[in-house]
Amino acid sequence: MSSISAKFKLVKAPIYSHCFNNERNLLAITCENNCYVYKLNNGQAILAATLADHDKTVTAVDISVHGRIVTCSQDRNAIVWEPLSDGSYKPTLVLLRINRAATCVKWAANGYKFAVGSSARIISVCYYEQDNDWWVSKHIKKPIKSTINTLSWHENGVLLACGGTDGYIRIFSGFVKGLDSKEQVAGCPWGDKFPFGALVGEWYHGAWIHDVKWRSQAEKLAYVAHDSSLNVLDYRGQPKRVDNIDGLPFKALIWIDDHTILCGGYSCHPVLFTEDNSGWKFARNLDKTTSTEKPTSFTGVSGNDQEEEEEHSFGMSALKKFKELDLKGKISAQQERSTHENAITCLFPFSETSRGVSQVSSSGLDGKIVIFNL
Repeated sequence: MSSISAKFKLVKAPIYSHCFNNERNLLAITCENNCYVYKLNNGQAILAATLADHDKTVTAVDISVHGRIVTCSQDRNAIVWEPLSDGSYKPTLVLLRINRAATCVKWAANGYKFAVGSSARIISVCYYEQDNDWWVSKHIKKPIKSTINTLSWHENGVLLACGGTDGYIRIFSGFVKGLDSKEQVAGCPWGDKFPFGALVGEWYHGAWIHDVKWRSQAEKLAYVAHDSSLNVLDYRGQPKRVDNIDGLPFKALIWIDDHTILCGGYSCHPVLFTEDNSGWKFARNLDKTTSTEKPTSFTGVSGNDQEEEEEHSFGMSALKKFKELDLKGKISAQQERSTHENAITCLFPFSETSRGVSQVSSSGLDGKIVIFNL
């Protein structure tokens, strides 16, 4: 069976973030200053709405269990879009109170609050205030030292994991009095008390953190960093690391089941990792084929050089690939090809079964949305 279930070329610009609603018949993507909402029907993506109130690049989008869409932007704003019966969306103001770009946004599982990360070294936890018909925010500041790149809510709706350019993975409490209850964190192995903004855990990795995801059922946290690594941690010890054999950083990850993680990034194809008794390790590449065409030469090379290149091309680090191209002026005979023609920026669980995620959607800098079978 092919690893590709469907693919859509939606825009001629990078897609930095995408998500689906619960029924998987609505797709929202971010492109430049807009968020586009598509209806999926018989394998076709039909533009249903353009959410265009931002005046700078829209950096992230997410859809709640109730169908509300939240977007955030480099214009320092976030907007909640309420779906109306005629298919349009009503924008609602969010008081973020930040002075730098908003970089990421995630709804909590219950859909009554969301978190926004920013370059202001602040996480804004936002909830609706009915009296004024707007969304207000509470700030988590200390000890954040730099831009927040990624956020992930635990299923209990209280624990909030984040990572950023200061090289730290942190877990905070996003408990909002009057909205959350202590029963949500009863028996939680990460701690006993969770006042708003409390630092529950902190791990220093060193490199920029690009994405972080909870596996709530197993009480585990996975993250990918700019040093081309995937890391998995729990409340009992230090992160367990595995490196990308392509030598290129991952930008996104998703849990398939308790012992399987899918990553995507600058190598343009998803990479599957599995856990066994010996730990986490590389399993296989999805959607990567090797061309058997003869190498394309830009300058003359000897036969010996060609044989040496072919022998070492598989699994070669990114740095070595560039060095070989620069020194010999040719492309390897084993050219790696994939459906995405540029970096993968976001992964989303498209279809799930009792055994885990069975289909995953990806977006990329090439303006494509691809749905992969696992």
